[in-house]
Amino acid sequence: MRQVAIYGKGGIGKSTTTQNLNAGLAEALGMQNMIIGCDPKADSTRLILGGLAQKTVLDTLRDEGEDIELDAVLKPGYKGIRCVESGGPEPGVGCAGRGIITSIGLLEKLGAYTPDLDYVFYDVLGDVVCGGFAMPIREGKAREIYIVCSGEMMALYAANNIAKGVSKYANTGGVRLGGLICNSRKVEGEAELVAAVAKEMGTTMIHFVPRSPDVTRAEINKKTVIDYCPDTAQAEEYRELARKIDANRNLTIPRPMAQERLEELLMEFGLAG
Repeated sequence: MRQVAIYGKGGIGKSTTTQNLNAGLAEALGMQNMIIGCDPKADSTRLILGGLAQKTVLDTLRDEGEDIELDAVLKPGYKGIRCVESGGPEPGVGCAGRGIITSIGLLEKLGAYTPDLDYVFYDVLGDVVCGGFAMPIREGKAREIYIVCSGEMMALYAANNIAKGVSKYANTGGVRLGGLICNSRKVEGEAELVAAVAKEMGTTMIHFVPRSPDVTRAEINKKTVIDYCPDTAQAEEYRELARKIDANRNLTIPRPMAQERLEELLMEFGLAG
């Protein structure tokens, strides 16, 4: 079982990428997967579940107590992909990162990590800024990290910061960076810039996902691209991403850049200064 965490700047498309990637792994490669949404918005599985409002682990525990069955928090979706949403505290109360810790502990207790699983994906909110959100890598739950980014300045700042978190926990948790996934925003020279940043970090840009209106159309219809329009070029992009990640064994301890070096690269590609 490969346990994978997807990180990246807020709004960069982590959840969309994670769900389409999982659809590709299931449809094209026949993999058995589970997605654990680690975002209080609880939107990490809606495309797999066809828009079904998944009740979160924390809401279930608040409403029903700790004596619950696994099917109260785990729902199967497209191609049998198992979906869990950790959720978060009531607004203004508590730490959202605690939801991740609580959810993973409960799933382990209820036997969700079954031997037939090929992959478990953690879709993690935003940047590595607190211990709760870093939990999947700090505790060695996810050994393989992919960072979703674009050629935009703030997305690359976030990617570099996340690489620092991976590097910090590499020796204690055994976590490694699998690469950068460029979710294109049609920035000039985007693929070249992201590839250069990845190389500087000691990893690779594992795939460049082009921008396409098919993604928006599929999301409006509450489906992944592979489910909604499987014969399109964009669906094939997600299948190719799935194939590349499944074949990837180039897992490294990243070398995050100093701020000055990152800004040099951005200026070199015309994105700063």
